[in-house]
Amino acid sequence: MSQEAELLGSMPQTKPASFKVAKGRKAQTRAVARATGFRVAPYRKAVQYGFLLVILFIGLKFILFVSQVERGVPPTVSRPPGVEAFLPISALISLKYWMLTGVLNSIHPASVIILLIVLFTALFLKKGFCSWVCPFGLLSEYLERINRFLFKRQVRPPRSIDYFLLSFKYLILGFFLWAIFVKMGVTDLARFIYSPYNRVADVKMLKFFAAMSTTTFWVLVALVVLSVLLPYFWCRYLCPYGALLGLLSLLSPLKIRRNPTTCIDCRRCGQVCPAGIKVEIKKAVYSDECHACFRCVDACPVRDTLFLSITREKGKLPRLAYAIIIVSLFLVGTTIPRLTGHWQNSLSLEEYSYHLERLDEPEYQHNRGQVPDYDYNSFLRQFPLPEKEKKKLEKTMIESSPSLNDLTR
Repeated sequence: MSQEAELLGSMPQTKPASFKVAKGRKAQTRAVARATGFRVAPYRKAVQYGFLLVILFIGLKFILFVSQVERGVPPTVSRPPGVEAFLPISALISLKYWMLTGVLNSIHPASVIILLIVLFTALFLKKGFCSWVCPFGLLSEYLERINRFLFKRQVRPPRSIDYFLLSFKYLILGFFLWAIFVKMGVTDLARFIYSPYNRVADVKMLKFFAAMSTTTFWVLVALVVLSVLLPYFWCRYLCPYGALLGLLSLLSPLKIRRNPTTCIDCRRCGQVCPAGIKVEIKKAVYSDECHACFRCVDACPVRDTLFLSITREKGKLPRLAYAIIIVSLFLVGTTIPRLTGHWQNSLSLEEYSYHLERLDEPEYQHNRGQVPDYDYNSFLRQFPLPEKEKKKLEKTMIESSPSLNDLTR
């Protein structure tokens, strides 16, 4: 039984009803309408499991593709572009490159598309990606259940320690943003994007986890243990992606809002909030930790007391509509680039075979985002870019860096 269900118990869904409300030292009785029996939690779980199945399908398909190319067998499946969702650093670099040159590179175009979809959801639907789409968010929820089973109640660190730990993900995010958006010029961006390493960054990621080192294994074990002891440890304290989405979510016009007139101060909303937000004392939740899971709204026993809206009176977004919108954004956002030819990358099977035979060579390594020197002129002659991208590069890159005159020739 979920935490929300435990709190709600078997309360009958009749309305109206009288609730005893604690106000200071005096008890008041207030007639309010009970909430309907609708809960969005099952729909959220369905969305989470749906995305998980898609991710597992993409992963298995990619593993099969790489395995067949490595063995020299004609692939029975194509490379799934969705695997690029796990290349956020390459996506950020490609996004800046696109902003400066107008070129959406053909090496990992889907990574940029997926990143933009996720950023768009944060701007308009708060941090919903974390609680509706992200598989690590789903895993964290199950680890939190283990925490409740072992300790009966959620263990939280003191506020001072909590704030200190919260700073880590913003420091990590700050480092990546500084390294990409401040330090890297257009030449550095191009050298990284078209490098041997980035061309097979998806394969390098697969190899990293498929043949993980002892250190990597124990780091993952430590993160799982910490996520049991301190629920949502990775999401709350270390995930730079979540930090970025949290900051953008502050700009979202939608907020969880509380109607103090009908609120009965039962505190159920704050008790079920996975982020530990004291919803019961706020008129509107402006926290960057709120990820629109709607647990607080589901737990509220009074109709129209907690809701997601633009203002208290206008722009209310029903919970089910939120679920439909967030799924639709991903469906539409990935369908359009498929139709316009900006989804599949430009690497041929011959090029993949060439790279996979040389994965352990120095050119296929990197150091904190810096790729080794390589002969990009001859390399790009060997594996030419699409004609349209080549022309755009000739127009923009040569002007910004005369040393790259032969980049696309």
